[in-house]
Parts: sequence; structure tokens; C-alpha cells
Amino acid sequence: MMTPLPRRLSARTKAALAVERLASETSRRLGKGSGEMIGGKLALQISPRALAEVGKGRPIACVSATNGKTTTTRLLARALGTLGPVKSNSGGANMAPGVLAALSRPPYDAAAALEVDEIWLPKVAREVQPRVVLLLNISRDQLDRSNETRRIAAIWRDLGEELEDCTVVANVDDPLVTWAAMSWSKQVWVSVGQNWTADAMVCPQCAKLLHRNETGWWSECGLARPEPIVAVTGPDEIMWFGHTIKASIGLPGRVNLGNATMAAAAARQFGVQVEDALAAMTDLGDVQGRYQEVLLGSAARRARMLLAKNPAGWVEMMELINSTSPRSLIVDFNSQTADGRDPSWIWDVPFERLAGRPVLVTGERKEDMSVRLAYAGVLHSVHQDAEAAADAATEPVLDVVANYTAFRDLLVRTAPAPRRPRAALPAPARGGAR
Repeated sequence: MMTPLPRRLSARTKAALAVERLASETSRRLGKGSGEMIGGKLALQISPRALAEVGKGRPIACVSATNGKTTTTRLLARALGTLGPVKSNSGGANMAPGVLAALSRPPYDAAAALEVDEIWLPKVAREVQPRVVLLLNISRDQLDRSNETRRIAAIWRDLGEELEDCTVVANVDDPLVTWAAMSWSKQVWVSVGQNWTADAMVCPQCAKLLHRNETGWWSECGLARPEPIVAVTGPDEIMWFGHTIKASIGLPGRVNLGNATMAAAAARQFGVQVEDALAAMTDLGDVQGRYQEVLLGSAARRARMLLAKNPAGWVEMMELINSTSPRSLIVDFNSQTADGRDPSWIWDVPFERLAGRPVLVTGERKEDMSVRLAYAGVLHSVHQDAEAAADAATEPVLDVVANYTAFRDLLVRTAPAPRRPRAALPAPARGGAR
């Protein structure tokens, strides 16, 4: 029996949510995807105020960033789940239709951990009025859609001036995020690092070059890195409101410890103790296929799936793969609409760091990637698809780094590898930064 909708919803919104359910279910039955986007789009056409109505009065956290928002949202949902039911757009549909789809299922008063696209954050947050917003980082991503990082920081800053009684959990190591968060009424400053600084070389406030050293960054106009009250201080260590705690989660790398730290700091605003938050995150082995091992090629080689869709993401993944002994790396690279049609950013990625390992290149833009690797002095070979690349490799275990559509398509074509005891897995050292 269908759970009745709460009485606070208008008749128009009740009708819209009924259409959303029908469209989503039809899309799934026809094998066209999860249905979150099509259902949400139809619902918002019927009732433009539906998102505000389903979000009203709920404890909500929104997570936004260029990199890491999907993982951080999943970790936050785990932490909030220690208090009760949680709704989340875990499928990655992070614009208004996908958010509506996540909130339109019972229980209708459950807490929500919502992943929100950087540009869509103001629209979504104005509708759902979140209690907490997490701002992780800003860097270049889809150059044909959003090539001006300061613009994103500016719309986040404007949003902070509008929202009342909302706490922002912000990464102090990203100057763009810090500048955006300074307009909010309440801040929780968290340090999780910033490995990629090329998109934050200029002060967002005065446009002069930023100064950096081992302890922070500052500008001549007075904008400077705030003192964090939460920080990642080691591979398995967090400074938490004045004292040090040990932290270990199931996902590899310092970058994911940073994601978990941000999630725990946000969960604290809902009353979740840090020990409970971190404990809830420990058995999360993969996030929508990220870090999962699959069987690839006719030889059924085990391949660890990694996602990198922009320069900042690539630097994070290099930190992770270089923390283990060298093994073959497959680079699967597309430039479809969801990836961004302009792949010129690959020339900013320090691919020189891949020297010394076998690299196998595939994807729709494999020629572009091959040229870039050649200029980086990285020996590599080019293959028709990822399966052919895996068959050409010699090791039984590989790494695959793919951008968005290549990653998605490869997951559809492969089966997860049987789980092995953790001790038998290649154990990457926790050595990245966000």
C-alpha cells in the first residue's frame, strides 16, 4: 500500500509526485535508466513549487563541489542514518529534478543528504532551505558549461547572504570556497587539503596573485585562510574541535578521509557524534562503482575502477595509484556532453607523473590522450576499447582511470570481481589530498 502524502502538500504537487512515480517506474522498466531525471522534470512542470513543498520542515544537508560531492553525500547519508531514515539522490542525479525525485519518496519527513550540482546549488537551496551546506572545492570541469570558477564562488557567496539559519561547512584550503563561505551566517571551517591549486592562484576578492606557504594562503587585500576547527592531520588522524582522534574508513586515500571528515562535521550539526559518524562509514567499499574491482577483458583481469573527470580529479587519482607498486594503467577517455565537449584541459594535467608504468589508452578521444602522453614522455599503447587494453596487459590486477561517460559505460559492460579478503587486496597508502 502506498504511503499517503503529508497534508502540507498542495493538490497540484500531489498530482505531480504521482506523475513522477509513474514516469520513473516506466523508465526503469524500459531499461532507460533510473528515471530520476525524467520523473523529476515532469513533476516540476506540473508543480513548479513541488521542491519547496517536499523540502519544507525537513532536516536537509546539501553537498556541492567540483570533485567529491557524490562520495561525500554517500558518507553523510551513512552518518545521518545513525539517527533514522535518510533520503538521498544516491544515483548522482544532482540537479533540481533529481533532488525532487529523492525527496518524493516516503518517509516524507526523513532527513536528507543531497548532492547538488555547483551551478544548481542556489536554486535548489532556496527551495529546500537546508540546515547545512557543505562546500568542498571549486575547479575547472566542463569547460563548455562552466569555465569560470570565480562565477561559481560568487553565486555561492550570494546564496549565503540569502539563506537564514544555515551553517556552511567549508574547506579552508580552497580560497574560492573560503571567499564564498565568508558571507554565510555560520561557518564550520575544515581543512582537508588542496592538491590542485592552478584554479585558485588569484584572489577572488581583489584579483591579485595569492601567496602560499606550508601553513596557508593569503592575499594583499586581507583575505586569508581561516583557522580550521576540524582538520585531516595524518593518514588516519583528524583534529576534531581541539583534540586528535583516529579515523579509518573503507574507501582508500587521504582524499576520502577528507570527504569523510567534511561529512562528519556536517553530521555534527544534526546531533551525530563523530565516533558514530565514522563508524557508519567504515564498510562503504565503493561509491557508484568508484574503487570497485571488476573483471575486464577476455582474460577476466581484475581492474580497479577510478574516476577522474578534470585536472583536480586526475591529480587526486595519480596520488592514489602512485602510492602502490607500479602496475598497468588503462586510461579511458571520452568527451561527450556529460564529460564536457572541450578536452583541452588534459594539457594542464601533470601526466609526467605516470612515467615508469605501462599505460594503455582507449576511449572516443584516445588519439588526443595519446598525443598528450607522448608530449609528457609517457610510453603507452592505444587500443580499440578497455577490454582490448586489458587483454594486452600482463599483470593480473590493473587500474582503470576513466572520465564520466567512459566510467559509466564500462560499468555497464563489466561484472564486479568476487570480493577477496581485505588483507589480500593491494592496499593503497592513504596519500592524496582533496
